[in-house]
Amino acid sequence: MAEISLTVETDRPRGSRPTRRLRSAGMTPGVVYGHGVDPLPVAVDAKSLRAALSTGAGLNALLSLEVESPEDGRTNHLTMAREVQRHPVRGVITHVDFLIVRRDEIMTSDVPVSLVGEALGVHRGDGMVDHQLFTLAVQAVPALIPNEVTVDVSALAIGDTIRVGDIALPEGVSTEVDPETAVVVGQPPQVKEEDLVPEGAEEAMGAVEGEDAGAAVSEEEEAGAGRRGSGEG
Repeated sequence: MAEISLTVETDRPRGSRPTRRLRSAGMTPGVVYGHGVDPLPVAVDAKSLRAALSTGAGLNALLSLEVESPEDGRTNHLTMAREVQRHPVRGVITHVDFLIVRRDEIMTSDVPVSLVGEALGVHRGDGMVDHQLFTLAVQAVPALIPNEVTVDVSALAIGDTIRVGDIALPEGVSTEVDPETAVVVGQPPQVKEEDLVPEGAEEAMGAVEGEDAGAAVSEEEEAGAGRRGSGEG
Protein backbone atom coordinates (compact mmCIF):
# COMPACT_ATOMS: atom_id res chain seq x y z
CA MET A 1 0.00 0.00 0.00
CA ALA A 2 1.46 3.34 -1.05
CA GLU A 3 1.95 6.05 1.54
CA ILE A 4 0.25 9.39 1.01
CA SER A 5 2.08 12.49 2.20
CA LEU A 6 0.23 15.23 4.03
CA THR A 7 1.53 18.39 5.66
CA VAL A 8 -0.09 19.41 8.94
CA GLU A 9 0.32 22.49 11.10
CA THR A 10 0.55 22.34 14.88
CA ASP A 11 -0.17 25.94 15.85
CA ARG A 12 -3.89 25.77 15.16
CA PRO A 13 -6.18 27.91 17.34
CA ARG A 14 -8.36 26.27 19.98
CA GLY A 15 -12.01 26.92 20.83
CA SER A 16 -15.25 26.82 18.86
CA ARG A 17 -15.00 30.23 17.16
CA PRO A 18 -11.36 29.87 16.03
CA THR A 19 -12.17 26.34 14.84
CA ARG A 20 -15.06 27.63 12.72
CA ARG A 21 -12.77 30.25 11.20
CA LEU A 22 -10.20 27.51 10.57
CA ARG A 23 -12.75 25.44 8.65
CA SER A 24 -13.91 28.51 6.73
CA ALA A 25 -10.30 28.96 5.63
CA GLY A 26 -10.28 25.46 4.11
CA MET A 27 -8.51 23.65 6.96
CA THR A 28 -9.65 20.63 8.98
CA PRO A 29 -8.74 20.30 12.67
CA GLY A 30 -7.35 17.06 13.98
CA VAL A 31 -5.22 15.31 16.58
CA VAL A 32 -2.11 13.15 16.19
CA TYR A 33 -1.60 10.52 18.90
CA GLY A 34 -0.25 7.04 19.65
CA HIS A 35 2.96 5.21 20.56
CA GLY A 36 3.71 7.41 23.55
CA VAL A 37 3.23 10.70 21.70
CA ASP A 38 1.18 13.24 23.63
CA PRO A 39 -1.99 14.19 21.72
CA LEU A 40 -0.92 16.89 19.29
CA PRO A 41 -3.60 19.26 17.91
CA VAL A 42 -3.05 19.84 14.19
CA ALA A 43 -4.70 21.36 11.14
CA VAL A 44 -4.60 19.91 7.61
CA ASP A 45 -5.71 21.23 4.25
CA ALA A 46 -9.28 20.00 3.78
CA LYS A 47 -8.94 19.27 0.05
CA SER A 48 -5.72 17.31 0.52
CA LEU A 49 -7.27 15.29 3.34
CA ARG A 50 -10.39 14.52 1.30
CA ALA A 51 -8.24 13.35 -1.63
CA ALA A 52 -6.10 11.18 0.66
CA LEU A 53 -9.15 9.42 2.13
CA SER A 54 -10.90 9.00 -1.24
CA THR A 55 -8.53 6.36 -2.61
CA GLY A 56 -9.43 2.67 -2.77
CA ALA A 57 -7.93 2.19 0.70
CA GLY A 58 -10.41 4.60 2.27
CA LEU A 59 -9.75 5.12 5.97
CA ASN A 60 -7.07 2.41 5.87
CA ALA A 61 -4.79 4.58 3.73
CA LEU A 62 -1.28 5.04 5.11
CA LEU A 63 -0.72 8.73 5.73
CA SER A 64 2.81 10.08 6.12
CA LEU A 65 2.31 13.27 8.10
CA GLU A 66 4.91 15.98 7.79
CA VAL A 67 4.35 17.90 11.00
CA GLU A 68 5.43 21.54 11.01
CA SER A 69 6.07 22.82 14.51
CA PRO A 70 7.58 26.18 15.53
CA GLU A 71 9.41 24.43 18.37
CA ASP A 72 10.53 21.17 16.75
CA GLY A 73 10.65 22.13 13.07
CA ARG A 74 9.57 19.30 10.75
CA THR A 75 8.98 15.74 11.91
CA ASN A 76 7.31 12.78 10.20
CA HIS A 77 4.76 10.34 11.54
CA LEU A 78 3.27 7.33 9.77
CA THR A 79 -0.44 7.37 10.60
CA MET A 80 -3.90 6.14 9.71
CA ALA A 81 -7.09 8.17 9.99
CA ARG A 82 -9.35 7.12 12.85
CA GLU A 83 -12.48 8.61 14.42
CA VAL A 84 -13.39 10.71 11.41
CA GLN A 85 -16.23 13.14 12.17
CA ARG A 86 -18.41 14.51 9.37
CA HIS A 87 -20.97 17.27 9.04
CA PRO A 88 -24.44 15.64 9.42
CA VAL A 89 -25.83 17.37 6.32
CA ARG A 90 -22.96 18.26 4.00
CA GLY A 91 -20.90 15.16 4.79
CA VAL A 92 -17.59 17.08 4.86
CA ILE A 93 -14.93 16.04 7.36
CA THR A 94 -15.05 18.30 10.41
CA HIS A 95 -12.42 16.57 12.56
CA VAL A 96 -10.04 13.64 12.28
CA ASP A 97 -7.82 11.68 14.66
CA PHE A 98 -4.51 10.47 13.19
CA LEU A 99 -3.27 7.28 14.87
CA ILE A 100 0.50 6.79 14.72
CA VAL A 101 1.36 3.28 13.50
CA ARG A 102 4.50 1.26 12.84
CA ARG A 103 5.25 -0.57 9.63
CA ASP A 104 5.94 -3.86 11.44
CA GLU A 105 3.02 -3.90 13.88
CA ILE A 106 -0.07 -6.05 13.44
CA MET A 107 -3.22 -3.97 13.66
CA THR A 108 -6.93 -4.54 13.23
CA SER A 109 -8.86 -2.74 10.52
CA ASP A 110 -12.35 -3.05 9.08
CA VAL A 111 -12.35 -3.61 5.31
CA PRO A 112 -15.40 -3.72 3.02
CA VAL A 113 -16.67 -7.06 1.71
CA SER A 114 -17.52 -6.91 -2.01
CA LEU A 115 -19.41 -9.53 -4.00
CA VAL A 116 -18.14 -10.45 -7.47
CA GLY A 117 -19.60 -12.70 -10.15
CA GLU A 118 -23.22 -13.46 -11.00
CA ALA A 119 -25.18 -16.02 -9.03
CA LEU A 120 -27.07 -17.50 -11.99
CA GLY A 121 -28.26 -20.48 -9.98
CA VAL A 122 -30.03 -18.13 -7.59
CA HIS A 123 -31.44 -15.74 -10.18
CA ARG A 124 -32.76 -18.50 -12.44
CA GLY A 125 -34.74 -19.85 -9.51
CA ASP A 126 -36.17 -16.37 -8.80
CA GLY A 127 -34.18 -16.33 -5.58
CA MET A 128 -32.26 -13.50 -3.94
CA VAL A 129 -28.57 -13.00 -3.14
CA ASP A 130 -28.67 -11.91 0.51
CA HIS A 131 -25.47 -10.00 1.35
CA GLN A 132 -25.25 -10.16 5.17
CA LEU A 133 -21.66 -9.17 6.11
CA PHE A 134 -20.54 -5.85 4.65
CA THR A 135 -17.26 -5.30 6.53
CA LEU A 136 -14.71 -7.74 7.92
CA ALA A 137 -12.25 -7.02 10.73
CA VAL A 138 -8.81 -8.24 9.63
CA GLN A 139 -5.36 -8.29 11.20
CA ALA A 140 -2.24 -7.37 9.24
CA VAL A 141 0.70 -4.98 9.16
CA PRO A 142 -0.39 -1.61 7.73
CA ALA A 143 1.11 -2.16 4.28
CA LEU A 144 -0.77 -5.47 3.82
CA ILE A 145 -4.24 -4.32 4.83
CA PRO A 146 -6.36 -4.93 1.70
CA ASN A 147 -8.61 -2.27 0.22
CA GLU A 148 -11.44 -4.82 0.22
CA VAL A 149 -12.22 -8.51 0.57
CA THR A 150 -13.91 -10.03 -2.48
CA VAL A 151 -16.32 -12.96 -2.39
CA ASP A 152 -17.16 -14.81 -5.62
CA VAL A 153 -20.86 -15.75 -5.72
CA SER A 154 -20.80 -17.36 -9.19
CA ALA A 155 -21.35 -20.87 -7.78
CA LEU A 156 -23.95 -19.79 -5.20
CA ALA A 157 -27.25 -21.68 -5.42
CA ILE A 158 -30.52 -21.33 -3.55
CA GLY A 159 -29.99 -22.65 -0.04
CA ASP A 160 -26.20 -22.15 -0.13
CA THR A 161 -24.29 -20.03 2.39
CA ILE A 162 -20.81 -18.58 2.00
CA ARG A 163 -19.21 -18.10 5.42
CA VAL A 164 -16.18 -16.22 6.71
CA GLY A 165 -14.25 -19.49 6.84
CA ASP A 166 -14.78 -19.89 3.08
CA ILE A 167 -13.03 -16.60 2.23
CA ALA A 168 -9.48 -16.85 0.88
CA LEU A 169 -7.68 -13.92 2.55
CA PRO A 170 -4.47 -12.49 1.06
CA GLU A 171 -1.15 -13.73 2.41
CA GLY A 172 -0.26 -12.04 5.67
CA VAL A 173 -3.90 -11.18 6.44
CA SER A 174 -6.01 -12.99 9.03
CA THR A 175 -9.30 -12.51 10.87
CA GLU A 176 -10.61 -13.46 14.28
CA VAL A 177 -14.25 -13.31 13.19
CA ASP A 178 -16.14 -16.59 13.77
CA PRO A 179 -15.59 -18.68 10.62
CA GLU A 180 -19.26 -19.76 10.75
CA THR A 181 -20.47 -16.18 10.33
CA ALA A 182 -22.59 -15.92 7.18
CA VAL A 183 -21.32 -13.55 4.50
CA VAL A 184 -23.88 -14.18 1.75
CA VAL A 185 -26.87 -16.51 1.48
CA GLY A 186 -28.81 -17.74 -1.55
CA GLN A 187 -32.37 -17.13 -0.47
CA PRO A 188 -35.40 -18.90 -2.04
CA PRO A 189 -38.10 -16.90 -3.86
CA GLN A 190 -39.69 -14.41 -1.54
CA VAL A 191 -43.44 -14.48 -0.91
CA LYS A 192 -45.00 -11.15 -1.86
CA GLU A 193 -47.15 -9.40 0.71
CA GLU A 194 -50.16 -9.42 -1.60
CA ASP A 195 -49.85 -13.21 -1.87
CA LEU A 196 -50.09 -13.72 1.86
CA VAL A 197 -53.46 -14.92 3.26
CA PRO A 198 -54.12 -13.73 6.84
CA GLU A 199 -54.79 -16.42 9.43
CA GLY A 200 -58.46 -17.47 9.34
CA ALA A 201 -59.05 -15.78 6.00
CA GLU A 202 -59.41 -19.09 4.15
CA GLU A 203 -62.25 -20.20 6.44
CA ALA A 204 -63.93 -16.81 6.10
CA MET A 205 -63.62 -16.97 2.33
CA GLY A 206 -65.16 -20.46 2.34
CA ALA A 207 -68.07 -19.24 4.45
CA VAL A 208 -68.68 -16.31 2.12
CA GLU A 209 -68.56 -18.59 -0.91
CA GLY A 210 -71.10 -20.88 0.79
CA GLU A 211 -73.38 -17.96 1.50
CA ASP A 212 -73.08 -16.78 -2.08
CA ALA A 213 -73.92 -20.27 -3.35
CA GLY A 214 -76.94 -20.48 -1.05
CA ALA A 215 -78.15 -17.08 -2.17
CA ALA A 216 -77.82 -18.14 -5.80
CA VAL A 217 -79.88 -21.28 -5.17
CA SER A 218 -82.57 -19.26 -3.43
CA GLU A 219 -82.74 -16.83 -6.32
CA GLU A 220 -83.10 -19.73 -8.79
CA GLU A 221 -85.87 -21.27 -6.67
CA GLU A 222 -87.73 -17.97 -6.51
CA ALA A 223 -87.38 -17.53 -10.25
CA GLY A 224 -88.69 -21.07 -10.85
CA ALA A 225 -91.65 -20.49 -8.55
CA GLY A 226 -92.46 -17.30 -10.41
CA ARG A 227 -92.44 -19.09 -13.74
CA ARG A 228 -94.72 -21.87 -12.41
CA GLY A 229 -97.11 -19.32 -10.99
CA SER A 230 -97.33 -17.54 -14.34
CA GLY A 231 -98.00 -20.83 -16.13
CA GLU A 232 -100.84 -21.77 -13.77
CA GLY A 233 -102.52 -18.44 -14.26
